[in-house]
Amino acid sequence: MTKVELYKSRVFVTIIHLCALGQFAYGLYYSSFEVQRSYKLKTSVSRRLVPEALSQKVRFLSYWSLIIQALYYVVSLVNDFVGTNELAPKNAPTIRKFKDYLMATLAFPVALNVGVTFWTLYAIDRELVFPKVLDPVFPSWLNHVLHTNIMVFIVLELFTSYRAYPKRSKGLTGLAIFMVSYLIWIHIIKHYSGVWVYPVLEVLQLPQRIVFFVAVLGFTFALYLLGEFLNNIVWAKEVKLAKRKST
Repeated sequence: MTKVELYKSRVFVTIIHLCALGQFAYGLYYSSFEVQRSYKLKTSVSRRLVPEALSQKVRFLSYWSLIIQALYYVVSLVNDFVGTNELAPKNAPTIRKFKDYLMATLAFPVALNVGVTFWTLYAIDRELVFPKVLDPVFPSWLNHVLHTNIMVFIVLELFTSYRAYPKRSKGLTGLAIFMVSYLIWIHIIKHYSGVWVYPVLEVLQLPQRIVFFVAVLGFTFALYLLGEFLNNIVWAKEVKLAKRKST
């Protein structure tokens, strides 16, 4: 069985979805109820990087990304049992259409945005995104669930489950609404709290922040196009064959 034929095995695809959902759901649980030890940190700047209340957690794109991943794999599991994983179904059920749209518009580009941006800044200067002072209270495995495994599983999903991409204008519009809403959200937080959610924004001047935000948006849109391109490349032959059989 080749990698592009794995979608034919419902058991295999379901196991992948269960593994992904299990760790992302546990990551949400742990970050919501177990990471409650910020009082051990000496500075207020460090404490705010370990959010305890839900209102603090939703400041971070990593948390939103984790919610998106958990939601996507819940939808995927529902589709595995009551929907269809066929390449070109004549009448795709609503759950399958929603799964495909969620993957294309949010799950893939946001996951790669979070992972690549985090580890790039971490490599440049980890103090900008994940200061060493957090190591005693924020386990490394949770850090990898938030910033590494989201990329691993969504790329694996790309190669094991086909999805029909929406019309590009609709897909990019959905992604733009989400990303712009988040950028507005962190500015609202800055207005009322007086501090930026991410330390990297504290060291940037206004022109640099504008360039940074534009670059983040441009990078995210590029990731959407990358996902669409890879999907078409990986599944091109199988889609053509499936369409021939259905006619």
